[in-house]
Amino acid sequence: MISSSLAGARARLWLAALLLVVLAGCSSTRFAYNRLDFLVPWYLGDYVSLDRDQGRLLKTELQPFLTWHRRHELPRYVALLDRIEGKLERELTVADMRILTGEAELAIYRLQDRALNWMLALGEELRDEQMAEFLAGLQEQQSEYEEKYLERDDAEYRADACERLQDNARKYVGRLQREQKAGLAAACDDLRRSDSLWLEARAQWLVRLERILQREPGWQETLRQALVQRDETVSADYRSTYDHNAMVIQLAVANLLNSRSERQDAHLRRELGKLRRDLVALVEQGGQEFESVALSTD
Repeated sequence: MISSSLAGARARLWLAALLLVVLAGCSSTRFAYNRLDFLVPWYLGDYVSLDRDQGRLLKTELQPFLTWHRRHELPRYVALLDRIEGKLERELTVADMRILTGEAELAIYRLQDRALNWMLALGEELRDEQMAEFLAGLQEQQSEYEEKYLERDDAEYRADACERLQDNARKYVGRLQREQKAGLAAACDDLRRSDSLWLEARAQWLVRLERILQREPGWQETLRQALVQRDETVSADYRSTYDHNAMVIQLAVANLLNSRSERQDAHLRRELGKLRRDLVALVEQGGQEFESVALSTD
């Protein structure tokens, strides 16, 4: 059992490495992260109604996943933030951005692979009517996406993309200069429209997912393999469009960061510093919790 949006997650945000910390947009990273054991079941509730025993199972299965993430992944995020700050001491290149994007994508794949353990455990316990409810929820979401995105004309598509790009830029560098806005706008003009290709690939994945989730013997391994191979099954047009847009965004971000003023540089370093402190605190908190458990079992 897995949401296609999670399965297909890719590094798309303006500062590639910060994709690793999807909670960075929250008012408090630590507060939000510490409530993941509540937020994940709440999110799943949009797709399937769990009974009390299934809710307990989900909570039990989530704990090893959250412990692994805090102890093994969060330190990697801290190290990556340190590398980002180190790169700010010189002019950034597209090659730098490509490397950071690659590291972000690998982290997302690790997250997906590990999260699949608790998803499969829960999927094994769902009744047939619950699985049908889950799949219907994904199909309803697909219809909503198609209505939301495909009704836009090309001008609206690029306006939306530019708004997101500028909003993310302002969060990390502060108020943008006129030339910087123009550079981001030019990048948006160079983007190839990808929403229809993404939705087509998503629709094809949902068809495949529905077959797998009939839960014939061995379905768990079939799902794992399908996820591993998913990127290989997208169309050449989809891959070409994704690669082109990634290059455009990486170049735009590098140009923006290279043109930052002293005030913007200070703003950027403050934001990265706050994010790093939150991550370090979460890592330390996880270590203390692990020590407490170890002492209690002696």
